[in-house]
Amino acid sequence: MTTVLLVRHGLTASTGQLLTGWTPGVGLDERGRAQAKALGERLAPVPLDAIVSSPLDRCRQTVEEIVAARAGRTGQAGQQAVPVIEDRVGECKYGDWTGKPLKELEKDPLWPVVQAHPSAVRFPGPAGEFMLDMQHRAVAAIREWNARLGKDATYLVCSHGDVIKAIVADSLGLHLDQYQRIIADPCSLTVIRYTPLRPFLLRLNCCRARSPRAPRTAPTPRRPRPARAMP
Repeated sequence: MTTVLLVRHGLTASTGQLLTGWTPGVGLDERGRAQAKALGERLAPVPLDAIVSSPLDRCRQTVEEIVAARAGRTGQAGQQAVPVIEDRVGECKYGDWTGKPLKELEKDPLWPVVQAHPSAVRFPGPAGEFMLDMQHRAVAAIREWNARLGKDATYLVCSHGDVIKAIVADSLGLHLDQYQRIIADPCSLTVIRYTPLRPFLLRLNCCRARSPRAPRTAPTPRRPRPARAMP
């Protein structure tokens, strides 16, 4: 069983305001750095066979904080996975929408289609991508990394909200048109375990300060209710 930790990058100054896409030079702000540092400390005890990142700055910087937190732990030296850049988990290519304010895009006739029928969407302009193509490349990347690392591997992939949602939809057997029902907040953790038969979604959009391998406590036994006399 291969376990994948999907991490969305931390906050940037334009998160929730602009559709950044592949715009170069967009990095984490102070909030995003703090988020990434906290997540790195949370994940530091978890052995990772690989760390994979989108090529965009905000993901690279999130990974930097995660690696730094792991390096600071006693006994971690010499066994750190070196981050690898994977273009296929990069952001969706939004074409002419790239860099525009979300408030402006909400007025575009294509916006409701993106929300309700994304499998039909190709973003405008020569650089625009079909959302289905985005999902196919991202899922293919995950499947290939699973095969490369093997069934006992645990690895981390730092990517983007739409990409993570598309991977989760695939793991649940959902059509892409259902993916807008899934949430991936900045610096959230989503965990998927892949088996030979099917994937299992273990954790979704988790922002709690707890390791994904933290031991579970036994459930508190319930007291048996007294038997009621038959009337």
